[in-house]
Amino acid sequence: MNNRFVSGLSKKTRRTVIELLNHRLADTIDLTLAVKQAHWAVKGPGFIGVHEMLDDVAARMRESSDLIAERVSILGGQARGTSQSVSAHTKMKPYPEDLEEIERHIDELTQRFADVGERIREAIETAGEAGDEDSADIFTEVSRQIDKDAWFIGANIRK
Repeated sequence: MNNRFVSGLSKKTRRTVIELLNHRLADTIDLTLAVKQAHWAVKGPGFIGVHEMLDDVAARMRESSDLIAERVSILGGQARGTSQSVSAHTKMKPYPEDLEEIERHIDELTQRFADVGERIREAIETAGEAGDEDSADIFTEVSRQIDKDAWFIGANIRK
C-alpha cells in the first residue's frame, strides 16, 4: 500500500476496505456503462425524456465512482477502474447490446440498479464491521443515489 492519508485504521482494516471499495467500484463503473449503452440505444415513444434522463443518471454514477475511487487512494490503495479490472471484478450481469425498446431498457436497468444497490448496502455493513465508518458513509451516499436513480428510471414503466 502507498501513502495513506488517514490515521486510526489498522493496515488490515485498510486492506479489507480497499478491496471492498475496488469491487464496488467495478460494479458502479459497469452500471454507468450499462446506463450509457441504454442512453445510446433507446428508441420509442418518450425517447427524448428517457435519453436525457439516462445521461443525467450516468453523470451521477460517475460521481459515485469517483467518491469510491478517491477513498481507495485516501486509504493508501490503488483504484482499479480500467476496463480489464472492471470486467474481472464486476458482479453485474452483462447488459444486452441488442435492445431498443424503452420498456426493455428500463426493465434491464432497474434490475441492475437493484442488484448493485444490494451489494452496496452489504458493503456499508462490511466497512462498518471492519472499523471504517467513513467508507461506510461513502457507501451509504452511493446507495441513496442508486436507489433514487432506480426510482427515476423505473417510474418510466407504463403498467
